[in-house]
Amino acid sequence: MSLVVKICGLSTPETVDAALDAGADMLGFVFFAGSPRNVSIAHAKTFAARARGRAGIVALTVDPEDAFLRGIVEGFAPDMIQLHGSEPTDRVAAIRATFGLPVMKALPVSGRGDLDRVDRYAEVADRILFDARPPKDASRPGGHGVPFDWHLLEDLRLGVPYMLSGGLTPDNVAQALAVTGAPGVDVSSGVERAPGVKDPAKIRAFVKAARAAVRKAA
Repeated sequence: MSLVVKICGLSTPETVDAALDAGADMLGFVFFAGSPRNVSIAHAKTFAARARGRAGIVALTVDPEDAFLRGIVEGFAPDMIQLHGSEPTDRVAAIRATFGLPVMKALPVSGRGDLDRVDRYAEVADRILFDARPPKDASRPGGHGVPFDWHLLEDLRLGVPYMLSGGLTPDNVAQALAVTGAPGVDVSSGVERAPGVKDPAKIRAFVKAARAAVRKAA
């Protein structure tokens, strides 16, 4: 199978280059003040210039208002908007229609019941991202480095592509792919040396391990 690999939460030229050189398909940039990976539109624009044409550029937001999104779209020009908050299906559809960009919707997972609404979101989003449900006292919806039970996604069939996230690392991505057969993987904290500080060596190791897992399964 063809695997889409996304490195999210990039915030320096060195780590953007590491992701590109490693062959990542998508680069994610976080526009959420509560995250240690938050970047300004001005900084993100310089990073996007390095990546444009080499990888998909994704703007991650959390329950954004239209004015905030408009600033990102006009100043950063992403290829895709990632919604990582509690956006209902009608809001996802409205953002997609208003800004004319593909939308990836993140859905938190901790048990089988969390999958009940997946089909509804698949009708309005271009891609679904499954992430581990954050702790109850968490100040942000993702980037906690905790996996969920990957077996919940076994034999999953959706009308749109999906990605697996939450607690992935260079050491466990092969196992995650073997269990889920996911067509895409997304990593952030799993390639960091500290919260918000990406490690170029870990980025390269993650992409390499993910690609190797797919070749082995072929």
